[in-house]
Amino acid sequence: MEGRQVAMKIFEDYTKSWYWILICLVIAVVLSLIFIVLLRYLAGIMVWVMIILVIAVVAYGIAHCSMKYVNLKDMPGANITLQQLGLQPNFSVYLHIRQTWLAFIIILAILEVIIIILLIFLRNRIRIAVELMKEASRAVGHVMSSLFYPIFTFFLLTIVIAFWGVTANFSLSAVKTACPQSECLFAFYGGETPYHKYLIFLQFYNVFLFFWCANFVTALGQMTLAGAFASYYWAPNKPNDMPAFPLCASLGRSLRYHTGSLAFGSLILSIVQIIRVLLEYIDHKLKGAENKFAKFLLCCLKCCFWCLEKFIKFINRNAYIMVAIYGKNFCRSARDAFFLLMRNVVRVVVLDKVTDFILFLGKLLIVGLVGIFAFFFFSGHTDAFKGATPSLHYYWVPILTVLVGTYLIAHGFFSVYAMCVDTLFLCFCEDLERNDGSAARPYHMTAGLRDILLKDADAAQTPTSLEDLERNDGSPERPYLMSEKLLNVLSKKNQAN
Repeated sequence: MEGRQVAMKIFEDYTKSWYWILICLVIAVVLSLIFIVLLRYLAGIMVWVMIILVIAVVAYGIAHCSMKYVNLKDMPGANITLQQLGLQPNFSVYLHIRQTWLAFIIILAILEVIIIILLIFLRNRIRIAVELMKEASRAVGHVMSSLFYPIFTFFLLTIVIAFWGVTANFSLSAVKTACPQSECLFAFYGGETPYHKYLIFLQFYNVFLFFWCANFVTALGQMTLAGAFASYYWAPNKPNDMPAFPLCASLGRSLRYHTGSLAFGSLILSIVQIIRVLLEYIDHKLKGAENKFAKFLLCCLKCCFWCLEKFIKFINRNAYIMVAIYGKNFCRSARDAFFLLMRNVVRVVVLDKVTDFILFLGKLLIVGLVGIFAFFFFSGHTDAFKGATPSLHYYWVPILTVLVGTYLIAHGFFSVYAMCVDTLFLCFCEDLERNDGSAARPYHMTAGLRDILLKDADAAQTPTSLEDLERNDGSPERPYLMSEKLLNVLSKKNQAN
């Protein structure tokens, strides 16, 4: 009964604050668009502004929690521990406990220290990654419709989820639907019909189809965006040689020629995901068991399949990019993408992942800004909003809803940016191997990406490579030990100097 009362209060809070939640989500959409547009024209400045603002927002969170922690020092009952308080239906009670704010301070402080340490070690590589962000900004600027493509993906995923839910409910009520005049009468104790016996297998089959369809829709979005951005990179004269509608053209190619590759890649990922569901089901059934070895083995299997799922997602994403570029089948594209990334593993770590970290900071900043606004509005702690703030039972309900919705919105916009960066990075690595910058085989990359190449060459000029240049001359008697690609880059660099 107490849980039902809490649920009713939460429902009442939603009915009173739903339009304010929508306003906050609209603010999140506007902020995300502003950041994307600013990245288009001020990529270098915006990256450092995002970094500084993220540090400032987290620091403000630490200061705010510290003030709350100090103000509750002399309050009666504030020194009760969370363990003594136990589980309470009114979550606002926890905000009157000093230990809650101490936990917030520790979490935010750890997050701040991690961000600062990463920035200190990656400060030089961030400057190089900014060039890749600038190139991605130009590509997004020429394919602006790509920013709204996640809405189409979300629409398709909504259809998949709705179909899965209807199918799951239908399988539970199939007997009544097949025979509307049937009645539930007592027959015997124990036993079960074949339908009830195999119902769990039908449900697992339905979940597997849900994974397959959802992964197919996600893969279609990745390949469509990859094809649009690849058409920008490989255009000799940008943007004049690009298709008139690159996103629509890429979507048409994906559906007409590469549906099998999308289905096969999604199938592999879905098999791993349904195995993980089966492991969770077995773990739930064995909760009361005392066999330590079985629990340890099950934990190891869950960890291994989790890692395998992440690896397959990474390979699939890059395989779809190669399919969009060359039009080969999934297996050949996955193999080519894997070995291409392995040949450029250093660049994968220091460039591609640094840009992912920067985009994550952008999402974190948008969530932080909208979250701070939602907190001051719904909590009623600010006099400016007291007249407009709705009377709520639990003000954390709309705040958490706004935080989750804002992250999903920011993730949708920045996922386009991330796909653009991954596509351009893979095209960049492929361009380096296919061409040498001569008149016969010119690079398709822009001047900014050529600067990245020279900076990587400068980083590669270790004492070993310099000693190789001094001790050897490239003859059969004294061949160079470094790679041919590095030798060409260093030679051009020395000639330019």
